[in-house]
Amino acid sequence: MGVDATQVTALILAGGRGRRMGGEDKGLLPLAQKPLVQHVIEAVAGRASGVLISANRNLEQYRAFGWPVLADPLEDHQGPLAGILAGMRAADTPWLVTLPCDAPQLGHGFIPRLLARQQETNAEIVTAHDGCRLQPVHALLQTSLVRSLEGFLAAGERKVDLWYARHQWTTADFSDVPHWFANLNTPEDRARLLHPD
Repeated sequence: MGVDATQVTALILAGGRGRRMGGEDKGLLPLAQKPLVQHVIEAVAGRASGVLISANRNLEQYRAFGWPVLADPLEDHQGPLAGILAGMRAADTPWLVTLPCDAPQLGHGFIPRLLARQQETNAEIVTAHDGCRLQPVHALLQTSLVRSLEGFLAAGERKVDLWYARHQWTTADFSDVPHWFANLNTPEDRARLLHPD
């Protein structure tokens, strides 16, 4: 029996410092009359049992989107795994899909494709691959891995790929839609999406 949408919670990671964006809170930056995080919410809403938003500032603005907002359980912006830990603790489903707030072109097929790959492989973690590179924070993870992640972070480790390597993990092929993972790290990236030519 495969995993279906009712067994998945989507976690949008919006807790970074946005250093390459001049310190801006990237999830709240507008693109096509909507904040970036709204684009991502629309890509996953209805394809998971619910949505969580990981954020460390402007919490009230994020709550205005109508979903629970989680601050990192670790101090001083410890990276995406801290946000993932908060999501695993809060989710009431056996699976968590993680995705960053700054990839506004993500398609509606994102979660179904991860679920299909998990069913093929029975992996604990499925990570997107865009044909050129791994997209480590675009992933499907078992929430039962929470104790493992707590121990990893308590030991001072922060690298996503090192933690994945401790578990049964695989990749899902998204090489036909690499643009889904185009993210906005800099003002130049945003300008390119606003004015592609």
